[in-house]
Amino acid sequence: MRRAPALSFLLVTVFIDMLGLGLIVPIVPALLTDLTGDAADGARWNGLIGSSYGLLQFLASPLLGRLSDRYGRRPVLLASLTCLGVDYLAHAASPTVWLLVLFHAVAGACAGTNTVVNAYIADVTEPSLRARAFGLVGSAFGLGFIAGPTVGGLLGAVDVRLPFYAAAGLAFANVAYGWLILPESRPGDRTTPLTLRVANPVGALAAVLRRPVLGRLAWARLGADVARMTSQVIWTFFVTVRFGWSTAQVGTVMAAGALAGVLFQARAVGPLVRWLGEKRAAVLGGTVAVVALTGTAVATEPWMIYVLQAVGVLGSVGGAAAQAWLSRATGADEHGTVQGAVTGIGALAETVVPVAASAAFAWSLTCAQPGLVFLGAACFAAASVLVLAATPAAR
Repeated sequence: MRRAPALSFLLVTVFIDMLGLGLIVPIVPALLTDLTGDAADGARWNGLIGSSYGLLQFLASPLLGRLSDRYGRRPVLLASLTCLGVDYLAHAASPTVWLLVLFHAVAGACAGTNTVVNAYIADVTEPSLRARAFGLVGSAFGLGFIAGPTVGGLLGAVDVRLPFYAAAGLAFANVAYGWLILPESRPGDRTTPLTLRVANPVGALAAVLRRPVLGRLAWARLGADVARMTSQVIWTFFVTVRFGWSTAQVGTVMAAGALAGVLFQARAVGPLVRWLGEKRAAVLGGTVAVVALTGTAVATEPWMIYVLQAVGVLGSVGGAAAQAWLSRATGADEHGTVQGAVTGIGALAETVVPVAASAAFAWSLTCAQPGLVFLGAACFAAASVLVLAATPAAR
C-alpha cells in the first residue's frame, strides 16, 4: 500500500478544508449583509446557517462512517470533498440567503472528511504511530487556520464573492488529486449491515456508549468538545471586553497561538505520546486545558493571556492521544462507524454550544463577571479528565 502518498493527501485535505473555511470567514458578514440589506439580519442568518451545518453533520456522520466501512474510505471522502466544493460555489453564486441555508445544510450532511480521514489513518497506521499521525492532522488544520483568513481578506477586498470561488477551486482540485493519487485503505465489506438502527445518530451513539471503553471515551470527548467550543466562541469577545483589545491584537495573538500549535503538534506530540502512553498523555492534555481555561477566567492582566495561550498549546497533545486511544479500542472493521459516531458528538457540540455559550456570556456581562463562562468550560474539561482517568487503557 502506498501509505506516504495517502497520508500526504489526507494532510492536504485537512489543510484545504480549513483553508477554505478560513478564506470565507472574513467575508461571510459582508456577503450576508449584502444579501439581507441589514447587518443585524445578516448576523441572525449567520447563526442559522452555522447551526444548520452542525445539525445536518450530526445527523449524517454515522451514516457516512458506516458507508465507508461498507464501500471503502476513498469514494466517501471524494464525494464529501465534491459536496464541499459545490457548497462554496453556491455561496458565491446564490442570489438569496435561503439558498445559502439550503446548500450549507447539504454540505453539513456531506461533511465526512473528519470521519473518513480519522478512519483512514487508523487503517494505514500502526497503533504506536497513530498519535503522531493525528498530531500531523492537527498541524495541517492549524496551518489552514493561519493562512485562510489572511488570503480571504485580501481576495475579499477585490470582490466579496471571490474567496468562495477560490475555496471551490481548491476543493475541486483536491478531488482531482485524490482521484489520481489516493489508494483505498480498506476495500470495504459488503456484508457490513447498513440499517437505520446503526446508521442513525441516536442508534450509532447508543451502540458506542454501551461499550465500556468506547463509551467512556465518547463521554470524555463530549466534555472536551463543549469546553473547546465554548472557548472558541467566547474568547474574542472576552479579551475585547476585559482588556479592550483591538482586532489587530486579537488576530496577532490568535495567529501566534495557532502557529505554535502547528509546530508543537507536528514535532512534539508523537514523541510525547510514545513516552507517556496514550492514556497518560490524554489525561495530561485535558488537565492542561483545565488550567488554561481556569487561568483565563481569572486573568487580570493581558500578559497572563499570552502565558495561558502558550500553556494551552501544550494541551493539544490530549486530542491526538485520545484519538489514538479511541482507534486502538476500535475493531479494524468498524473504524468508520465509530469515527462517524464520535464526529456526530462534535457536530452536536457545534450546534448547541455557540448559542448556549453566547447566551451565558451575555448574562455574565450583566453580573460584571465575564470570566464565569470560562469557569463553566473548565468544569466540562475537568469532567472529561476524570472520565479519561477512570477508563482502562487500551491494549
